[in-house]
Amino acid sequence: MDLSLVIPLFNEDESLKELYSWICRVGESEKLDFEIIFVNDGSTDKSLEVIHELAAKDKRVRLISFRRNHGKSAGLNVGFAAASGDVVITMDADLQDSPDEIPGLMKMIREEGFDLVSGWKKKRYDPISKTIPTKFYNWATRRISKIHLHDFNCGLKAYRNEVVKAVNVQGEMHRYIPVLAKNAGFTKIGEKVVQHQARKYGTTKFGLSRFINGPLDLLTLAFVSKFSKRPMHFFGLYGTLMMIFGFLAALFIGVEKLVALQMGEKARLVTENPFFYLALATMVIGVQLFLAGFLAELVIRNSNKPVEYTIEERINFES
Repeated sequence: MDLSLVIPLFNEDESLKELYSWICRVGESEKLDFEIIFVNDGSTDKSLEVIHELAAKDKRVRLISFRRNHGKSAGLNVGFAAASGDVVITMDADLQDSPDEIPGLMKMIREEGFDLVSGWKKKRYDPISKTIPTKFYNWATRRISKIHLHDFNCGLKAYRNEVVKAVNVQGEMHRYIPVLAKNAGFTKIGEKVVQHQARKYGTTKFGLSRFINGPLDLLTLAFVSKFSKRPMHFFGLYGTLMMIFGFLAALFIGVEKLVALQMGEKARLVTENPFFYLALATMVIGVQLFLAGFLAELVIRNSNKPVEYTIEERINFES
């Protein structure tokens, strides 16, 4: 199969038929063998009914439906697992991503040899409350990942099939899939300027929580990218440094007391010395960090269970 389109959605019943027709028009004009994988993320409107209707008349339309809302990352994760096309393209279901970009994205994967191509919505039709945080996230992600993309969170991306099978998108890490791909060893990552459509139906499904979750996910990714396979190198290093500092502070207290005794002076109580509390605190924190690293190493070596999602039904997939 040439192409798998993975489209996670939540309450997008108004746009689905138009999106399906647009994709079919492009795919058939390019003579592509393609499938459309809709991942219904617990929609409460008529999205499920619309997809049932489309799937009944066209076997290229496939459905994975969650029993409840799991988030976009979960939708992409199960969609990636089900995709069978040589090229996998993701897009949002709200018509803000243009299917007319499909041929150009496929060309960059097939002919130019990219592992992943991310869309860049150079001209956006989003409110300033969304564009300013997006610019900050993109800047911070570029600095941390050393991947020079302008728009990490663009929903319109193309991948070689091997890439989507290698990445594990959990939590809300869909924003940083290029970083996950790089960590998996796929380093040929490109970018294509794509057309951004103004929202035609409904409203955005991402609320104010993205302003908190975005930076937290970025910090998590920065840590996991560097220390996920060797957490003891992080916790053990800083724990050891803290314990050494605490030991030196305690040593200073002891030396000070001995010097005072040798000179015949009345030595002050250990608890009257501020270094005592500094030594105590740093040694306790150092031990805790060291133990955290040790426990993290044990967890990594004994936990390989993947995240499971409760899928209610699948349509037009081979058993």
